[in-house]
Amino acid sequence: MRSPRRRLIAGLLLAPVLSGCFASNDDGSSSDSAGSGEGGRLRVALAFQPTENYSPYGGQDAFILSRLGVSEGLTRLDANGTAAPALAESWSSEQDGRSWVFTLRDATFQDGSDVTAKAVASALTHAAAADPAPTALSGVKLTAEAVGDDRVKVGTGQADPVLPLRLTNPSLAVFAPKAYGKDGKVNPLGAATGPFELTRTTGDTAAVLDRYDDYWGGRAQVSGIDAKFVSDGTARANALRTGDVDIAEVLPVAQVASLDQNTVHEVNTARNTSLYLNTQQGVFKDAGLRAAAREAIDTTAVAKGVYEGHAEPARGIYGPALTWAAGKRTEPTGRTEATDPDGKAITVATYNDRPELAETAQVLQQQLQKAGFTVKLEVRTYARLESDLLAAKFDAAVVSRNMMLDTGDPVTVLAGDFACDGSYNLSFLCDKDVDQLVEKARAEADPGKRQDAAMQAEAAILGTDAVVPLVHLKVVTGLGTSVQGALLDPYERQFVGTGTRR
Repeated sequence: MRSPRRRLIAGLLLAPVLSGCFASNDDGSSSDSAGSGEGGRLRVALAFQPTENYSPYGGQDAFILSRLGVSEGLTRLDANGTAAPALAESWSSEQDGRSWVFTLRDATFQDGSDVTAKAVASALTHAAAADPAPTALSGVKLTAEAVGDDRVKVGTGQADPVLPLRLTNPSLAVFAPKAYGKDGKVNPLGAATGPFELTRTTGDTAAVLDRYDDYWGGRAQVSGIDAKFVSDGTARANALRTGDVDIAEVLPVAQVASLDQNTVHEVNTARNTSLYLNTQQGVFKDAGLRAAAREAIDTTAVAKGVYEGHAEPARGIYGPALTWAAGKRTEPTGRTEATDPDGKAITVATYNDRPELAETAQVLQQQLQKAGFTVKLEVRTYARLESDLLAAKFDAAVVSRNMMLDTGDPVTVLAGDFACDGSYNLSFLCDKDVDQLVEKARAEADPGKRQDAAMQAEAAILGTDAVVPLVHLKVVTGLGTSVQGALLDPYERQFVGTGTRR
């Protein structure tokens, strides 16, 4: 058992590690101070409802826990997109990259028990066994075992040069042993390690979080967070406008002009809005009809007409926020010639939690109908749409996706979204040439060569017309004028931290 005194000293020394590296306060001061003031409570309006009762394996749910400062993994993603210490303070690779050893810092779970190597190994083993597997583990056979009290050995079968990046994914967060049920479900209440403890939930409408005073990185500056899940973007903007919330996530661009501009904060992200075409069944199993859909779409009309300058026409899967991509991009390869749609009926699905998506779908409906398709739209909240999306029940889907959200690695998203065994493959693409290029990219350890290989795979994916990238996005967050230290994260992993206050 590690001593409480050592744990306290470690927490004080390591508090700067949790720096708010993505944003500074409006007055220019640092966002990362972890002072011990009591503070008030933050009122937050989030766009996406939990879909799996806050399970870390439930898609959006894992990122909700991460954004609210509840959960952590062994590593975290820093502003440069590299792996930084979190529950692990250091790591090194063994066996030519087939396994890694992570040395843990002194930390406790929110139930008061120690974060031990045995507990961490068990948590990662549960994640690896989840069905479906977390997207960060697509194509990876992860194993974990304790090596003494404070070291964990994580294996991947074959060499995986980006394992520390992979472990930044919120779906691989570490929870106390009590969180894991025999049925495979995970209950994060009072069982995580972050600065805020999830203490009460009201279905999928609200959550109450209290400050965790024994957090290894120092006490948060507010006493807790009251979170509401508000899928309607206009309602989120109105709540910010009237002062009912302090922070509002994902503001609709149509509302920006009517808000106090001191409350509007925009950040470039690696997020795209794209049209995913179902290659497994239905109309778009035909590559010629996928080509017809792609040729029918005017992305400039989406960027200007829908996003009003808060986006730009997409050039590929990787957008301008990833500055290395532009100079490495090549033309799509192997495209099929377009064939006449001849009135074929398709259903295009999207969700209204991001209000621009429904309008984007309407614009695409007009463009596709002009090209000769008959188009029906299906619009729901994401919580009500996700299961049907993953079950291939639509011909196409308009989806907003941060391409670096899963790991910060440009290759991992290709494996998860476009490989045959990808766990978030909304196009249901299974192409042997794509899989070979993705595997080649995954085996590359040198960062520059890995990027080159990712761009070759991108060209092959775009050549199948399984996805039509529409726009590269900026994300607009609403912050009350008294709020300081919010984390404007281009990777959309963090939202509030120890230095966030009002």
